[in-house]
Amino acid sequence: MDQAVTGFDADAHAAEIRERGYTVIRDFMDADAITRFREGLAPFVGRRHGRNDFEGFKTERVYTLVARGRVFEDLTEDPRLLAILDRFLQPGYLLTASQSIQINPGETAQDLHTDDGFYRQPRPRPPLSMTVIGAIDDFTPENGCTEVIPGSHLWGDPGAEGRPNDPAEWERMLVPMEMPAGACFVMAGTCIHRGGANRSDGPRLGFTNQYCQPWCRTQENFFLGVPAERTRAMSPRLQSLLGYNIWPPFMGMVSSLHPLKALEPGWVPPVATEPS
Repeated sequence: MDQAVTGFDADAHAAEIRERGYTVIRDFMDADAITRFREGLAPFVGRRHGRNDFEGFKTERVYTLVARGRVFEDLTEDPRLLAILDRFLQPGYLLTASQSIQINPGETAQDLHTDDGFYRQPRPRPPLSMTVIGAIDDFTPENGCTEVIPGSHLWGDPGAEGRPNDPAEWERMLVPMEMPAGACFVMAGTCIHRGGANRSDGPRLGFTNQYCQPWCRTQENFFLGVPAERTRAMSPRLQSLLGYNIWPPFMGMVSSLHPLKALEPGWVPPVATEPS
């Protein structure tokens, strides 16, 4: 469903994504939203650092962010974002990942990667997922801002014509996504990028929400990760983004029933009520 937002040119942002692989919304969050984000995140920080070099041994991540407060729900279904996503993903698309990411001083740069690379479909191709990365702190080259290779969303598989294959050349092509707190960028899942190294003396806090085609498997299993009573209180659009919907004709059904049935108070799975 296309999202019409007065004064927001989703088509212009979509054109930038098609051309270079990403676009920036500089006024995505105001000062109040940033404050509410920090306050909402505070109870969950300081508990868990990355388990490998990709997650980042000096990086703190809070997963299933969408379920941890109203401010995170609002960011996930922001009409401007959905207006852009509507131009790349089919109706009924899903939230596939939702997390805060705080890159602390001394963190090294990630390996270069794409966010929909685990969908093992040949390239070049349209993106199967779209990524949103928002800045809660200023993103700078010194504190680990995301770095992208413009145009890499159009590259084919390794060895394909027009795709550079020298890692050193990739390094030279990287562009730092320097942006102020409150800005975000939306990126095709096929765009090559990485989290940068934090060479500063302070943390760099941001968040990412990722969305995928309605027929793709999601990174996070929100059915298990978000308690039903919490999902029940969310908006219908968020419920759909978490998978409580049908991809026609019947993908996502629960024992032939619409998955929203599972959110009704007292609902019991049919297999639990049938004779064994």
